[in-house]
Amino acid sequence: MGAAGSKLEKALGDSFPEGERYFGLENFGNTCYCNSVLQALYFCVPFRDQLLDYYANNKSLGDEDNLLACLADLFTQISSQKKKTGVIAPKRFVQRLKKQNELFRSYMHQDAHEFLNFLLNEIVDTLEKEAQAAKNDQETSSPAEKTANGPKNAHANGGPKEQLDTWVHKNFQGILTNETRCLRCETVTARDETFFDLSLDIEQNSSITSCLKNFSSTETLNAEDKFFCDKCCSYHFGLTAFTATTIMVAGDHQLSLPITALSTCN
Repeated sequence: MGAAGSKLEKALGDSFPEGERYFGLENFGNTCYCNSVLQALYFCVPFRDQLLDYYANNKSLGDEDNLLACLADLFTQISSQKKKTGVIAPKRFVQRLKKQNELFRSYMHQDAHEFLNFLLNEIVDTLEKEAQAAKNDQETSSPAEKTANGPKNAHANGGPKEQLDTWVHKNFQGILTNETRCLRCETVTARDETFFDLSLDIEQNSSITSCLKNFSSTETLNAEDKFFCDKCCSYHFGLTAFTATTIMVAGDHQLSLPITALSTCN
Protein backbone atom coordinates (compact mmCIF):
# COMPACT_ATOMS: atom_id res chain seq x y z
CA MET A 1 0.00 0.00 0.00
CA GLY A 2 2.94 2.31 0.74
CA ALA A 3 4.33 1.82 -2.76
CA ALA A 4 0.94 2.53 -4.31
CA GLY A 5 0.70 5.67 -2.23
CA SER A 6 4.13 6.79 -3.36
CA LYS A 7 3.16 6.23 -6.99
CA LEU A 8 0.04 8.33 -6.52
CA GLU A 9 1.98 11.19 -4.96
CA LYS A 10 4.57 11.04 -7.73
CA ALA A 11 1.87 10.94 -10.40
CA LEU A 12 0.14 14.02 -8.97
CA GLY A 13 3.37 15.82 -8.24
CA ASP A 14 2.90 19.55 -7.64
CA SER A 15 -0.80 19.21 -8.47
CA PHE A 16 -1.43 17.27 -5.25
CA PRO A 17 -4.05 19.43 -3.45
CA GLU A 18 -2.64 21.30 -0.48
CA GLY A 19 -3.69 19.71 2.81
CA GLU A 20 -5.68 16.95 1.06
CA ARG A 21 -5.53 13.29 2.09
CA TYR A 22 -6.20 10.33 -0.23
CA PHE A 23 -6.93 7.33 1.96
CA GLY A 24 -8.56 4.08 0.98
CA LEU A 25 -11.02 2.34 3.30
CA GLU A 26 -10.54 -1.29 4.26
CA ASN A 27 -13.26 -3.61 2.97
CA PHE A 28 -14.75 -5.96 5.57
CA GLY A 29 -15.95 -8.56 3.08
CA ASN A 30 -19.04 -6.83 1.72
CA THR A 31 -18.71 -3.18 2.73
CA CYS A 32 -17.83 -1.76 -0.70
CA TYR A 33 -21.27 -0.09 -0.80
CA CYS A 34 -20.45 1.66 2.46
CA ASN A 35 -16.90 2.62 1.51
CA SER A 36 -17.93 4.14 -1.83
CA VAL A 37 -20.52 6.39 -0.11
CA LEU A 38 -18.09 7.40 2.65
CA GLN A 39 -15.47 8.33 0.04
CA ALA A 40 -17.99 10.40 -1.90
CA LEU A 41 -19.08 12.20 1.29
CA TYR A 42 -15.48 12.84 2.36
CA PHE A 43 -14.68 14.50 -0.94
CA CYS A 44 -17.83 16.62 -0.76
CA VAL A 45 -15.72 19.37 0.79
CA PRO A 46 -18.51 21.59 2.23
CA PHE A 47 -20.08 18.59 3.98
CA ARG A 48 -16.70 17.40 5.25
CA ASP A 49 -15.70 20.85 6.56
CA GLN A 50 -18.98 21.26 8.43
CA LEU A 51 -18.71 17.77 9.90
CA LEU A 52 -15.14 18.44 11.07
CA ASP A 53 -16.23 21.77 12.60
CA TYR A 54 -19.08 19.97 14.33
CA TYR A 55 -16.62 17.42 15.74
CA ALA A 56 -14.19 20.12 16.89
CA ASN A 57 -16.96 21.99 18.70
CA ASN A 58 -18.29 18.87 20.40
CA LYS A 59 -15.36 17.33 22.23
CA SER A 60 -17.60 14.78 23.95
CA LEU A 61 -18.40 13.08 20.63
CA GLY A 62 -15.68 10.54 21.27
CA ASP A 63 -17.91 9.01 23.94
CA GLU A 64 -21.07 9.07 21.79
CA ASP A 65 -22.21 5.91 20.06
CA ASN A 66 -24.18 7.02 17.02
CA LEU A 67 -23.47 7.16 13.29
CA LEU A 68 -22.86 10.92 13.30
CA ALA A 69 -20.16 10.61 15.97
CA CYS A 70 -18.60 7.61 14.24
CA LEU A 71 -18.54 9.38 10.87
CA ALA A 72 -17.06 12.55 12.38
CA ASP A 73 -14.39 10.49 14.12
CA LEU A 74 -13.51 8.68 10.87
CA PHE A 75 -13.23 11.91 8.86
CA THR A 76 -11.09 13.44 11.60
CA GLN A 77 -8.76 10.44 11.52
CA ILE A 78 -8.32 10.78 7.77
CA SER A 79 -7.85 14.55 7.69
CA SER A 80 -5.31 14.51 10.54
CA GLN A 81 -3.01 11.86 9.02
CA LYS A 82 0.61 12.91 8.60
CA LYS A 83 0.91 10.89 5.39
CA LYS A 84 -0.87 12.07 2.27
CA THR A 85 -2.00 8.60 1.19
CA GLY A 86 -2.75 5.31 2.88
CA VAL A 87 -5.49 3.02 4.15
CA ILE A 88 -7.79 3.30 7.16
CA ALA A 89 -10.16 0.69 8.56
CA PRO A 90 -13.58 2.24 9.33
CA LYS A 91 -14.15 -0.42 11.98
CA ARG A 92 -16.02 1.69 14.52
CA PHE A 93 -18.36 3.11 11.90
CA VAL A 94 -19.20 -0.28 10.35
CA GLN A 95 -19.77 -1.85 13.77
CA ARG A 96 -22.19 0.92 14.70
CA LEU A 97 -23.96 0.66 11.33
CA LYS A 98 -24.56 -3.07 11.77
CA LYS A 99 -25.68 -2.57 15.36
CA GLN A 100 -28.15 0.12 14.40
CA ASN A 101 -29.70 -1.50 11.32
CA GLU A 102 -30.07 -5.25 10.88
CA LEU A 103 -30.28 -4.81 7.10
CA PHE A 104 -26.51 -4.22 7.03
CA ARG A 105 -25.57 -7.11 9.34
CA SER A 106 -25.54 -9.83 6.72
CA TYR A 107 -22.64 -10.68 4.43
CA MET A 108 -24.72 -9.87 1.35
CA HIS A 109 -23.91 -6.88 -0.84
CA GLN A 110 -26.12 -3.86 -0.12
CA ASP A 111 -27.39 -0.93 -2.17
CA ALA A 112 -25.20 2.20 -1.87
CA HIS A 113 -28.10 4.56 -2.58
CA GLU A 114 -30.21 2.99 0.16
CA PHE A 115 -27.31 3.23 2.57
CA LEU A 116 -26.73 6.91 1.73
CA ASN A 117 -30.38 7.78 2.40
CA PHE A 118 -30.30 5.89 5.69
CA LEU A 119 -27.08 7.61 6.79
CA LEU A 120 -28.23 11.14 5.95
CA ASN A 121 -31.58 10.58 7.69
CA GLU A 122 -29.80 9.28 10.80
CA ILE A 123 -27.48 12.30 10.86
CA VAL A 124 -30.43 14.69 10.53
CA ASP A 125 -32.32 12.88 13.32
CA THR A 126 -29.30 13.16 15.63
CA LEU A 127 -28.80 16.87 14.89
CA GLU A 128 -32.50 17.58 15.46
CA LYS A 129 -32.47 15.72 18.79
CA GLU A 130 -29.39 17.63 19.92
CA ALA A 131 -30.95 20.96 18.90
CA GLN A 132 -34.18 20.13 20.74
CA ALA A 133 -32.25 19.04 23.85
CA ALA A 134 -30.26 22.29 23.82
CA LYS A 135 -33.47 24.26 23.43
CA ASN A 136 -35.09 22.43 26.37
CA ASP A 137 -32.03 23.07 28.54
CA GLN A 138 -32.15 26.75 27.69
CA GLU A 139 -35.83 26.99 28.57
CA THR A 140 -35.46 25.15 31.88
CA SER A 141 -32.42 27.23 32.83
CA SER A 142 -34.49 30.43 32.86
CA PRO A 143 -37.97 29.52 34.22
CA ALA A 144 -38.64 33.06 35.47
CA GLU A 145 -38.20 34.56 31.99
CA LYS A 146 -40.33 31.80 30.48
CA THR A 147 -43.15 32.51 32.96
CA ALA A 148 -43.01 36.24 32.44
CA ASN A 149 -42.91 36.19 28.64
CA GLY A 150 -44.95 33.05 27.96
CA PRO A 151 -44.31 30.48 25.22
CA LYS A 152 -42.13 31.76 22.40
CA ASN A 153 -43.00 29.30 19.64
CA ALA A 154 -46.02 27.73 17.99
CA HIS A 155 -45.01 24.25 19.13
CA ALA A 156 -45.31 25.28 22.77
CA ASN A 157 -48.88 26.30 22.08
CA GLY A 158 -49.71 23.00 20.47
CA GLY A 159 -48.92 24.17 16.94
CA PRO A 160 -46.88 22.26 14.37
CA LYS A 161 -43.25 21.54 15.15
CA GLU A 162 -40.83 23.66 13.17
CA GLN A 163 -38.46 21.74 10.91
CA LEU A 164 -34.80 22.35 11.59
CA ASP A 165 -32.67 23.04 8.54
CA THR A 166 -29.36 21.37 9.35
CA TRP A 167 -26.09 21.58 7.42
CA VAL A 168 -27.14 18.30 5.82
CA HIS A 169 -30.14 20.08 4.30
CA LYS A 170 -27.99 23.00 3.20
CA ASN A 171 -25.64 20.66 1.33
CA PHE A 172 -27.99 18.09 -0.16
CA GLN A 173 -31.58 19.28 -0.15
CA GLY A 174 -33.08 20.51 -3.39
CA ILE A 175 -36.43 21.96 -4.44
CA LEU A 176 -38.71 20.73 -7.20
CA THR A 177 -41.35 23.05 -8.61
CA ASN A 178 -44.43 21.29 -9.95
CA GLU A 179 -46.74 23.37 -12.16
CA THR A 180 -50.25 22.40 -13.23
CA ARG A 181 -52.13 24.40 -15.88
CA CYS A 182 -55.89 24.34 -16.13
CA LEU A 183 -56.84 23.91 -19.80
CA ARG A 184 -60.06 25.85 -19.25
CA CYS A 185 -58.96 29.08 -17.59
CA GLU A 186 -55.18 28.77 -18.23
CA THR A 187 -54.44 29.33 -14.54
CA VAL A 188 -51.10 27.83 -13.49
CA THR A 189 -50.76 26.42 -9.99
CA ALA A 190 -47.22 25.93 -8.66
CA ARG A 191 -46.16 23.73 -5.76
CA ASP A 192 -42.65 23.33 -4.33
CA GLU A 193 -41.38 20.02 -2.99
CA THR A 194 -38.10 19.41 -1.19
CA PHE A 195 -35.96 16.37 -1.93
CA PHE A 196 -32.65 14.77 -1.04
CA ASP A 197 -32.39 12.66 -4.17
CA LEU A 198 -34.05 12.19 -7.55
CA SER A 199 -34.66 8.84 -9.22
CA LEU A 200 -33.79 9.38 -12.87
CA ASP A 201 -33.87 6.96 -15.78
CA ILE A 202 -30.32 6.98 -17.12
CA GLU A 203 -30.06 6.47 -20.85
CA GLN A 204 -26.86 5.53 -22.65
CA ASN A 205 -24.73 8.47 -23.83
CA SER A 206 -27.09 10.96 -22.21
CA SER A 207 -26.40 14.00 -20.03
CA ILE A 208 -27.83 14.94 -16.64
CA THR A 209 -29.83 17.70 -18.32
CA SER A 210 -31.47 15.31 -20.78
CA CYS A 211 -32.29 12.88 -17.95
CA LEU A 212 -33.95 15.73 -16.03
CA LYS A 213 -35.98 16.64 -19.09
CA ASN A 214 -37.24 13.06 -19.36
CA PHE A 215 -38.03 13.09 -15.66
CA SER A 216 -40.10 16.25 -16.08
CA SER A 217 -42.02 15.33 -19.21
CA THR A 218 -45.46 16.96 -19.38
CA GLU A 219 -48.40 14.80 -18.33
CA THR A 220 -52.02 15.36 -19.32
CA LEU A 221 -54.50 15.09 -16.47
CA ASN A 222 -57.80 13.73 -17.75
CA ALA A 223 -60.53 11.18 -17.02
CA GLU A 224 -60.10 10.07 -13.39
CA ASP A 225 -56.94 12.17 -13.04
CA LYS A 226 -58.66 15.53 -13.50
CA PHE A 227 -57.45 18.10 -11.01
CA PHE A 228 -59.47 20.62 -9.00
CA CYS A 229 -58.91 24.16 -10.23
CA ASP A 230 -59.24 26.68 -7.41
CA LYS A 231 -60.17 29.48 -9.81
CA CYS A 232 -62.86 27.53 -11.69
CA CYS A 233 -63.93 25.75 -8.47
CA SER A 234 -64.38 22.48 -10.37
CA TYR A 235 -62.47 19.56 -11.85
CA HIS A 236 -60.95 20.06 -15.31
CA PHE A 237 -58.39 18.70 -17.73
CA GLY A 238 -54.89 19.95 -17.08
CA LEU A 239 -51.22 19.66 -17.83
CA THR A 240 -48.66 18.99 -15.12
CA ALA A 241 -44.88 18.87 -15.10
CA PHE A 242 -41.86 19.60 -12.96
CA THR A 243 -40.81 22.91 -14.46
CA ALA A 244 -37.72 23.76 -12.41
CA THR A 245 -35.39 22.25 -9.87
CA THR A 246 -32.96 23.84 -7.45
CA ILE A 247 -30.08 21.62 -6.39
CA MET A 248 -27.67 22.53 -3.60
CA VAL A 249 -24.06 22.29 -4.76
CA ALA A 250 -20.89 23.32 -2.96
CA GLY A 251 -22.59 24.30 0.26
CA ASP A 252 -24.67 27.47 -0.02
CA HIS A 253 -24.40 27.76 -3.81
CA GLN A 254 -27.55 26.89 -5.71
CA LEU A 255 -27.78 25.37 -9.16
CA SER A 256 -31.14 26.27 -10.67
CA LEU A 257 -32.17 24.19 -13.68
CA PRO A 258 -35.19 25.17 -15.77
CA ILE A 259 -36.38 21.73 -16.82
CA THR A 260 -39.24 22.29 -19.21
CA ALA A 261 -42.10 24.60 -20.08
CA LEU A 262 -45.76 23.70 -20.07
CA SER A 263 -47.55 23.85 -23.39
CA THR A 264 -51.21 23.65 -24.20
CA CYS A 265 -52.74 20.81 -26.15
CA ASN A 266 -54.67 21.33 -29.34
